[in-house]
Amino acid sequence: MTQSVAGRGQFARLLAGNSFGWLRRTIAWPMRYADLLGFGGPKRLLIAPQDIRTADPTMAADIYAGYFAFAGKMVNTHGRSPFEVAPPSPAWASTLAGFGWLRHLRAADTALSRANAQALVEDWIKLNGRQTKTPDWEPRVAIRRLLSWMSQSPLILEGADSQFYRLFMKSISRQAMLLQRRINSDIEGEARLFALIALAEFGLCGENLDKLQERMSLMLGEELGRQVLADGGHVGRNPQTIIDLLLDLLPLRQAYSARGVSAPPQLLNAIDRMMPMLRLFRLGDGSLALFNGMGQTAPNDLATILAHDDARAAPLMNAPYSGYQRMEGGSAVLIMDTGVIPPLAFSDRAHAGCLSFEFSTEGQRLIVNCGSPNESRAAMRDAARSTAAHSTLTLADTSSCRFGAGDKKGSLDGKIVSGPTKVRLKRQGAEDCIALEASHDGYERQFGLTHTRSLYLSTEGDQLEGEDKLTPAGGKKTSVTTADYAVRFHLHSSLRTRLLDDSQSVEIHTPSGQVWLFHAEGHRLAVEESISFATAEGVRGADQIVVHTNIQQYPSVSWTLYKTSGD
Repeated sequence: MTQSVAGRGQFARLLAGNSFGWLRRTIAWPMRYADLLGFGGPKRLLIAPQDIRTADPTMAADIYAGYFAFAGKMVNTHGRSPFEVAPPSPAWASTLAGFGWLRHLRAADTALSRANAQALVEDWIKLNGRQTKTPDWEPRVAIRRLLSWMSQSPLILEGADSQFYRLFMKSISRQAMLLQRRINSDIEGEARLFALIALAEFGLCGENLDKLQERMSLMLGEELGRQVLADGGHVGRNPQTIIDLLLDLLPLRQAYSARGVSAPPQLLNAIDRMMPMLRLFRLGDGSLALFNGMGQTAPNDLATILAHDDARAAPLMNAPYSGYQRMEGGSAVLIMDTGVIPPLAFSDRAHAGCLSFEFSTEGQRLIVNCGSPNESRAAMRDAARSTAAHSTLTLADTSSCRFGAGDKKGSLDGKIVSGPTKVRLKRQGAEDCIALEASHDGYERQFGLTHTRSLYLSTEGDQLEGEDKLTPAGGKKTSVTTADYAVRFHLHSSLRTRLLDDSQSVEIHTPSGQVWLFHAEGHRLAVEESISFATAEGVRGADQIVVHTNIQQYPSVSWTLYKTSGD
């Protein structure tokens, strides 16, 4: 009998070790994170990182009155909790659950705003604090909420009783644990970097979280090394990502200093590299060029970031790793996209705008791209990402990138699955001009053609010459002999145009009275409707100058843009 029992015990141990090993791993796995967080999580917060985003104290009165205006939608809750009303859009719901708007209540600095903030946080915890499969717990939303709650913790916790304090601390610990779990499973792209920022900050803020802070700081440094390129650009190639990263990395750098902890060297180096890269994207009016997901520039956020640039770094001119070039002549600024497609995981916001450019002079934007619509107009995003929405050449009404859609798992939806993978670039300077020549292979697979663009900007900035041409890829013959193509030049929405009688020239009139002439010798020009997705007023109509031609008749198009009159 003893031997039989022992045998059954040995068999049970063997079965547990093999067939049910997953159970042991499932139990042990979250316990690793419980150990990093400390048993039950931290009991209190030691510091509150600064939120450097601009706040508007007048919004506190609207929120107290039950009016919540996010992502272009306004909701009147009529006395109910905003977390109980039906959201008018997913973007509105994400913004609400991200709690970034708490900074407006803190800016009001009244007893009423503090009580309102505490009540709203408590509402969310009681209504949604444990429903981890809802949109409120999507990683991007949870990241923003965790960062917001830590930075606004003085507002939320001032005068709070011990019961609410424990409830709050338990909730942020739960959110941190969820992000740790997701980092090791399915968070990819830039969301992974922002999650590590939030967790490193949590490790600095929470009491007795040294192990968590050390591990997350190490992982953050490694991820910054992967995502922030040597020239300071982000691997996803979106200028807005640089703004978003700096808005979170600058307070995190301060948090390390406040705790007397050495920040990861990659964090300090990334900030130093990103500042001149951010300046590369600035046009004459102070806004950022519209490439690869960039929409309207938030001027206050940009000014805040640049105020933290102790070195006052000059704009980068050549960003070969990120794939951008900047040219300056007089007051004129030209920025050109000379990059290949981003890695798949980072391509869901990237555009098919290779070799497109934007051009400004004396604070006025002339040639632009259409930009990216805000979250309230997500349905327009596909059109904004097409090559035709950029100031470049479009062959056979086909984008130079192919976007994924319709796969069973949805893992390719919106991502770029093919596009330019090879861009050749030559940059030269002379006494009277700066010259750029670049070519891309985005049309090689389907058409066997290479698009090459040459640009020449005068040192005075009053003349820009260019040539766009299509040539057989690799010097080989192509079977494409009759393909139509268009070279588009989208104009800023504030400009007026007049097509001249010869149909080869278009006058461009600026609000300040300048007149520029666009001319393409031997080609009939068309002034067509365009659209701007990135204005303060939302979507606005604009003009575009288009050269429609055929590769058989004209394998290349030469054009000139020059100033004729005005200040």
